Amino acid sequence: MADSLRRLVNTSSFSVLQDKLESWYKDYHVISCDQNLNRCCELVELTSKIQGQLFTILNLTAREGGHYAGVDVLKSRLLPWLGTCFSMATSSVTNDTSLNLIQESVEKERRIRELSASHENDMQKMETQLCSTHLQLDTVKQELRAARDQVETYKRKLDVLDDYERQVRLLRDEVSFLTAEKSMLQERLVRSCSPSPLPRQSRPSSPLKSESPTRAQLTNSSRHARLVSRFSDLYAVERLEAQSLLRRYIDDLEMVQRIIFIATVEAFHAAKLAYRQFKLRVKKTLSPSHLGPETLEDSVVDYVVRNLDLYDVQASVNDVINAMNVNPRISFPPEVDFVLINSFIRETCRVAFAMQTLDPPLDLAFTSGGELYSDNKYRRSYDSEFTAPLVAYHVWPALVEGDGVIVKGEAVTRRGALWRSRSRSCSPVRSGSPTRTLGFSRSRSPSPGRLSASRL
Repeated sequence: MADSLRRLVNTSSFSVLQDKLESWYKDYHVISCDQNLNRCCELVELTSKIQGQLFTILNLTAREGGHYAGVDVLKSRLLPWLGTCFSMATSSVTNDTSLNLIQESVEKERRIRELSASHENDMQKMETQLCSTHLQLDTVKQELRAARDQVETYKRKLDVLDDYERQVRLLRDEVSFLTAEKSMLQERLVRSCSPSPLPRQSRPSSPLKSESPTRAQLTNSSRHARLVSRFSDLYAVERLEAQSLLRRYIDDLEMVQRIIFIATVEAFHAAKLAYRQFKLRVKKTLSPSHLGPETLEDSVVDYVVRNLDLYDVQASVNDVINAMNVNPRISFPPEVDFVLINSFIRETCRVAFAMQTLDPPLDLAFTSGGELYSDNKYRRSYDSEFTAPLVAYHVWPALVEGDGVIVKGEAVTRRGALWRSRSRSCSPVRSGSPTRTLGFSRSRSPSPGRLSASRL
């Protein structure tokens, strides 16, 4: 018995019971009903364990006293207590109480069934809405595909229409040329048939040059207007497309505008050089067989105008990119290349090459960093300092014919522009990778001597 009592004392069961009671009392109004019931059941279980140990000690103590020892104590204290407990337990649960409990349980089950049914209905409604949303999404996707197909169809039709318009322009040029040639031939025929009062020796030695203009001379004004309009389109459309493309990789707007401006200037330089080389090759081919009536120079220009498609534009594009790679005023992220604006450079080279066939040819105005701003040549950009007299950098070059400005350019004026331009020119040169400097394979244009006589 003493060992059992010692174990009960060492376990400190009553201290644990008291701590749990205090903890439950503190959290009673905070925790939920289920948690309170769990706490109460836990205390009941702990109390029953302690009571079991006490009954064990009571049994051992009664055995140690013999058959009759402690009988009076058991009769006077234990048995009345046990009777009182059982009577309280039975009297607290009446028929009405049990009926109420049954009704409450039935009501809870009914509510649970109603909640589950409403939950299932909500789930079914959500699933139905989700299916309808999926169907609508599929319908929208199909409509989007159909719209894309229509856009592609319209684009193809527009391309075909552009081809038709280009062919119509060429045919009109041909008709105007043939009409002028017909009128010239008729005038010559009339003069040859009518008697001339002048002696034979007094006729001009070579009147054919002024009487038989070439196609290049006949279409010079129309080509001039078309190329000036195309130059304006380069500024308004292709330049902005190239700018938006570069802004994906370069955050500095000034650097992007510098890159586009330098690409335009280099494209004109490369196109003018290619035009001179092309003229030399054509002149070398035509000079042995040229008979007139127009001069050799007019024949060469007329041949170039008729065969602009022989211009090796890719070689000029490669030259432009190589020149930009070593330009000290611009820089580019190492992971991308100037080939990114290849289409803009190509179109600029084509326009610049065609401008060299005009009489007089069109060219870009001379520009320099930190130059004095001129209202005749430029328009100020929106972010310029309008009181600054010097050009900080150029956005677009001016187009000139001789000494006259045909189309104004765009420039940014800021104070201290001369110092900024010098600091830009002293910046390190961008090192080009082998793919940028050596990887371009120039496609050689066919020699004019190999062309058929019909194209000449």
